[in-house]
Amino acid sequence: MLLELSIRDVVLIDRADLSFGPGLSALTGETGAGKSILLDAFGLTLGARSDSGLVRSGAERATVSATFDESVRGDIADLLDEADIVIDAGEDVILRRVVGKDGRSRAFVNDQPVSVGLLRQIGDALVEIHGQFERFSLAEAAQQRNALDAFAGLSGQRDKVAQLHAAWRTAADTRRAALEAASASQHEADELRAALDELERLDPREGEEAELTSRRQLLQNATRLVETLNEASDALSGEPGADILLQRAARLLERDDAIAGGRLAPVIASLDKAGAELAEAVQELNSVAHALDADPGELETVEERLFALLAAARRHGVSADELPLVREQVATRLLAIDDRDNHLDALSQAVETSRRAYSEAAEKLSAARQKAARRLDKEIMQELPPLKLENAALATRVSRLDEGDWSATGIDAVAFEVSTNPGAEPGPLGKIASGGELSRFMLALKVVLAGTSGSRTIVFDEVDTGIGGATAAAVGTRLADLAGGGENQQILVVTHSPQVAASARAHLRVEKQSGGNSNRTDVTLLDPDARREEIARMLAGAEITDEARAAAERLLSGEQEPSVQANA
Repeated sequence: MLLELSIRDVVLIDRADLSFGPGLSALTGETGAGKSILLDAFGLTLGARSDSGLVRSGAERATVSATFDESVRGDIADLLDEADIVIDAGEDVILRRVVGKDGRSRAFVNDQPVSVGLLRQIGDALVEIHGQFERFSLAEAAQQRNALDAFAGLSGQRDKVAQLHAAWRTAADTRRAALEAASASQHEADELRAALDELERLDPREGEEAELTSRRQLLQNATRLVETLNEASDALSGEPGADILLQRAARLLERDDAIAGGRLAPVIASLDKAGAELAEAVQELNSVAHALDADPGELETVEERLFALLAAARRHGVSADELPLVREQVATRLLAIDDRDNHLDALSQAVETSRRAYSEAAEKLSAARQKAARRLDKEIMQELPPLKLENAALATRVSRLDEGDWSATGIDAVAFEVSTNPGAEPGPLGKIASGGELSRFMLALKVVLAGTSGSRTIVFDEVDTGIGGATAAAVGTRLADLAGGGENQQILVVTHSPQVAASARAHLRVEKQSGGNSNRTDVTLLDPDARREEIARMLAGAEITDEARAAAERLLSGEQEPSVQANA
């Protein structure tokens, strides 16, 4: 539910801070006072198109913020999660739009920057707008199908159809991929078989390239390493080598250790340890020397193996370590080609089974829609006469789609078709009805569909165009009934009708103020006395009479008062 609307520097509105509650709120004012500006400003927070003309003359930017209570977070949870927007528990949802005088705009959700596209998605989820203003959700085919399903309580059947459709599409995609693989020519099969034979003979191992490269480097430098090893070996165990010198030093110290009172024992122990480590070093040298004492032809063998691996890797466009995986993939693809008939038969059967399951569920959903459409039409037709649409008719058409157009929502196209005069050819709701008629059709639909829409805030703009008296009173009553669906249901109506305004729980007046060389628009929440005066003005015109005030009082008390005329 919308709690607050804060407007700064939008066209004629310098500053406005409006609070809203549940139920029906009416916005009134003389023609040209700026009601459309107020709606334009609200539309900015819902992702409507912006331009520099919305920025008040002399201002650097226009800013509008709409605050919704925390309960709406559940309605937009998926959108918030997808955009990584975090709103803490207990925190209201604030949509903000800033438009610069160059026409560029920025969008925010709780001070976190977002795209205008995301803001529009969030706005569509939170607010439903009908009338001579931007978006008409129920005039869109997809929303009409959703509305019928919600009216009939078909969410369970629809979810099942969506699941079966996904299973059908998955089976069809799997079969399509298998067909593409199996359509390989015999030439391709021969190439795959040759590649597999080569890889089988090569038998590559992961990490083998690194091993061969290291061995090749060692063998290429064998002569130099042998010379180095020989010199090191002579130094360690030659004549005289380090081992002989260590032994000689140890014997000298052992001979006189007694004279030194045992003080040479640690030195002798260190020499013994050094001798042991020296012996280990000599042993390691011998091991390295043995490794170098290879077959003279080993280098050639290592290089041939390494080059064969690298050549195969280049042919397949992978690294040498990926060759084992390539071998598995080639074998799998070749198996699919060799066994394509059996494989495709099984996949085709799976597609037909899943299609049949989807079709059966979709047929049941279609039958339920047909039945619900007749009931919906009957209830809507009862709402049209009081709205001065007694010559109009609305029919919900449920028609079968071509199989190529079947989808997760079923096999039906759903359309609300209207005719506004007897004998007239019915047509789409959004194209046949005029602005005022469209708003009243929408009102009739919303009254019947009350409680089935996810939108908690609904805006009706000029819903009373071309009507008055008892018809206008009926519109007001239906709006109030629609808004009475709980403390979270909220309707805002822009109206010129005193009967509609009198039905509202809250009343705001939009008024243009002129001073000097400038104009500005003010928005005021009316107290009971000011509200009576505004309704009296709507009844009587420029000069408010006592009769008009009395008539306004009767309207506010629930009595009908069609007799008051505007003064000339």
